[in-house]
Amino acid sequence: MTNLRWLHRLRRPGPILAGLAALALLVGLGTLSLAIASDEPTVRRTDQTLTLPQTPGSARTVEIDTSFFVGGDGAPRPAVLLGHGFGGSKVDTRAQAEELAGHGYSVLTWSARGFGDSTGQIGLNDPEREVADVSGLIDWLAERPEVTLDGPGDPRVGMAGASYGGAIALLTAGHDDRVDAIAPAITYWNLADALFPQGVFKQLWAGILFTTGATDPGVGSPPDETTENPGCGRFTEEMCALYQRVAVAGSADQEALDLLTAHSPAAVADRIDVPTLILQGQHDSLFPLDQADAMAAAIEENGAPVAVEWIWAGHDGGVSEAERTDRRIVDWFDRYLHDDTGVDTGPPFRVTRITGIDTTNGDTLLRGATSDSYPGLSGPSRTVELLGEPQTFVNPPGGAPAAVSSVPGLGGLSQLSGLGFGPAIDFPGQYARFDSLPLIETTRVTGAPSVRLTVTSDTPSAVLFGKLYDVSPDGETQSLPAQLVTPLRIDDADTGPTVTFQLPAIDYPFEAGHRLRLVISSTDIGYASPVETARHTVALADPGLTLPTAPDVATAPVALPWWVPGLPLIALAIGLAVVFVRRRAPAGSRAFDPALAEVPLSIEGLSKRYARSSDRYAVRDLTFRVERGQVLGLLGPNGAGKTTTLRMLMGLITPDAGAIRIFGRLVGPGAPVLSRVGAFVEGAGFLPHLTGRANLDLYWRATGRPAEDARIEEALEIADLGTALDRAVRTYSQGMRQRLAIAQAMLGLPDLLILDEPTNGLDPPQIRAMREVMIRYAAGGRTVIVSSHLLAEVEQTCGHLVVMDKGRLLQSGPVAEIVGSGDTVLVSTGGPVTDEALATFRALPGVDAATPVEDGVLVRLDGIGPDVLLTELVRAGVPVHGLTPHRRLEDAFLTLIGGA
Repeated sequence: MTNLRWLHRLRRPGPILAGLAALALLVGLGTLSLAIASDEPTVRRTDQTLTLPQTPGSARTVEIDTSFFVGGDGAPRPAVLLGHGFGGSKVDTRAQAEELAGHGYSVLTWSARGFGDSTGQIGLNDPEREVADVSGLIDWLAERPEVTLDGPGDPRVGMAGASYGGAIALLTAGHDDRVDAIAPAITYWNLADALFPQGVFKQLWAGILFTTGATDPGVGSPPDETTENPGCGRFTEEMCALYQRVAVAGSADQEALDLLTAHSPAAVADRIDVPTLILQGQHDSLFPLDQADAMAAAIEENGAPVAVEWIWAGHDGGVSEAERTDRRIVDWFDRYLHDDTGVDTGPPFRVTRITGIDTTNGDTLLRGATSDSYPGLSGPSRTVELLGEPQTFVNPPGGAPAAVSSVPGLGGLSQLSGLGFGPAIDFPGQYARFDSLPLIETTRVTGAPSVRLTVTSDTPSAVLFGKLYDVSPDGETQSLPAQLVTPLRIDDADTGPTVTFQLPAIDYPFEAGHRLRLVISSTDIGYASPVETARHTVALADPGLTLPTAPDVATAPVALPWWVPGLPLIALAIGLAVVFVRRRAPAGSRAFDPALAEVPLSIEGLSKRYARSSDRYAVRDLTFRVERGQVLGLLGPNGAGKTTTLRMLMGLITPDAGAIRIFGRLVGPGAPVLSRVGAFVEGAGFLPHLTGRANLDLYWRATGRPAEDARIEEALEIADLGTALDRAVRTYSQGMRQRLAIAQAMLGLPDLLILDEPTNGLDPPQIRAMREVMIRYAAGGRTVIVSSHLLAEVEQTCGHLVVMDKGRLLQSGPVAEIVGSGDTVLVSTGGPVTDEALATFRALPGVDAATPVEDGVLVRLDGIGPDVLLTELVRAGVPVHGLTPHRRLEDAFLTLIGGA
């Protein structure tokens, strides 16, 4: 959060150093970075590296990078340990740590071994390594005066985290009895079951996880050059050997299953007896809901309080409801760490459900349904009869082509399945299907459906995959809830056994008039299918499909307040008051709007005249908003009002009418909320004889803020300046100067970053590098607004646009909506395509032309849709990262400007 406090420092005498720093800033005034002391509760952060034994009793050590957050006056308070997800670091948990510290906790975050700046190798939460490290962190907390103690060496401590961090919370609670409460999210109970459900290898997810730890150059310490197996990357030799063995075999041996189980919370199931809040994702093909079901059952059996919430999001994407879940974690710890019996921790079970779409902005509307008890995956149920004769199908040679359900990397598409969309594909001749009659009434399935089947194969061991579709009344459309599929390994399949097939756990309403479709397939792209050709015959042993319905899970009725009968009179009074206030105060004059507290930028009715007496407007009645994680392009010809808008946004000039709000707070000159804004405007200016690092350090010291708040290393990592950072700025190319200027704007990692023409004077490789900088910055949940005249670059960088002309808004929204769709599709492949891959594109049926572009191929279709193209690409083995309808932005832009 960079700042403008230096403007205030210039008004009063100060040390010589501050004066020199201010002079440096004036030399480089083209680069602005905004931050003023916030009115939020003060939270202090201390970064330190803790040295811990490599294994208990070992003389060798590892370095664990930590951050300690303390709010208020530093009086003793309960502590919370926050773990990060796989492939991440302590940086990912900073915002949650600051929030918890502001709520009365001392919070410790850390980068696990092999991640961030921590050394050591990744042991997948090895009890002798990663879990022992956390016990060392608890020892450190026990020595801190800011932490409440339950006894000598025993701090009062809770743990929370998602995925990898959620598992370490569970494991530590089982291995170290000093842990007092936990809140694990979207995580696993038994890693062996998660990666080998029913003994079938989840190869796509396993490959992604292993590659992340083995090869990602931005994660953890580099591999040891002396290692006997350089392919292990940051993994321990033990874990590397396990993966290489099962990846080649396509199945797990008992040694692998035993090792994964030993590194899982299930191994200490009988020792986890602390209050546990479980948050598990409905859109999660990596760690499905059955993992939460198993942990809830085990911990309840130990007599500990347990609450379960099925949130909408997961490893496959979905709509996040982080604000609500974070609030519930705070309540959970208030109850069980602060011992506040008056805190309502919420119902024992809650599930997030879609209630519709906001027609004003397209957002998915979510609402929680609750129950006084957790129903589990197989609670009360109803039976729906399936129809269909026995059907025979085959497993293709090599298991290819494979059916498509959920695809890691494209998993964000899974959220669409809840709305009736989804890219699921089954290939003819490779599956059996059984349909129900149209439903007489809507049936809400909450749990794991099951069906009894008789399976006969010409091979002793068969692997099948089951999924349950929702089929529209006309039979033309089928959707797969959450894109989930379940594997089943059947031994002695050549004897025709009858088996119970439990399908994926879901919370989904099958509407009246719709039909259910059970599909049993021989392949799925996410799993290792047998490579040998096989023939399977599947019949319904029992036509009844069991659907758990959990009838007690419902939205609680809302009692009407006493004032409801008087609403008409109240509305009239409010209306009169609004009219009166509007006559006396400008629009948007209220200092804080809580409804916009999580919106990075909201502009409403903004106007600015060239002179107060003039009828000429630089900006007139401008309204738009920007959300978290967006890279938004501000477009318009010269004189459109872009620069005036940016200057008002930064509090440098005052609007004549309207309101600008940043996270709900009104913007004006000197507004405290500008502490959350960083900006780069009209070129860079630095002291040429100093190095890049010295320039940044001098700038930050002039702001008067603590050095630890600069987060210089994180900003530099995003800007990717490399070794040039320690050279004199006079030796920099234009591209390096631009990067250094943007790094300066990023100091403190502000939530909102404003860049005015950041690619001016750059050559194509430098422009591409700058684009990657902006995308990386927004990927962490922050927001970037970029003003540029390079339309092609904006199209590749920005997901949303605001188009202006003559001071007015012409159009705003996602790029795809503004550009429109046609018969051309941009296929993202993650990098340049080879000649061989390009030839594959051009040979596909229905492809009229294929042109290589950066990171993909522009494909013109002839009589087929994008869905068919995706099927053909998957069948051909082409890696696809994304598929977007395409038309050049220049055409849409000129059309808008011409129409105006």
